[in-house]
Amino acid sequence: QVHLEESGGGSVQAGGSLRLSCAASGYIYSGYCLGWVRQAPGKEREGVAPIASYGIPRYADSVKGRFTIFKDPAGSTLYLEMNSLKPEDTAMYFCAAEKSIGYCPLSANFNYWGQGTQVTVSS
Repeated sequence: QVHLEESGGGSVQAGGSLRLSCAASGYIYSGYCLGWVRQAPGKEREGVAPIASYGIPRYADSVKGRFTIFKDPAGSTLYLEMNSLKPEDTAMYFCAAEKSIGYCPLSANFNYWGQGTQVTVSS
């Protein structure tokens, strides 16, 4: 069982930056497909950025070049660095994990989820 807790959300103006953190209850640096998923009001959940156990990240087209996902080598924290934020990035952002050492797609079948952290970007 993996417990995930997000932090770092908030309200920023367009063009601003935020760093989201996801603290895990155990070691998640390897052995897990990890990711950030967001959900805006009235919309379906959208995979934002997963990162495989072997370290390869992927990004939704909507965030490429602006967001960076990375893992703390100490093993228990996942991050999402968000730059050049746009109003359309406004959503609840969730940290998620799936025990997997293989391919880690945007549509990963995550089975561990955090409670989410709200990101609001104003124009």
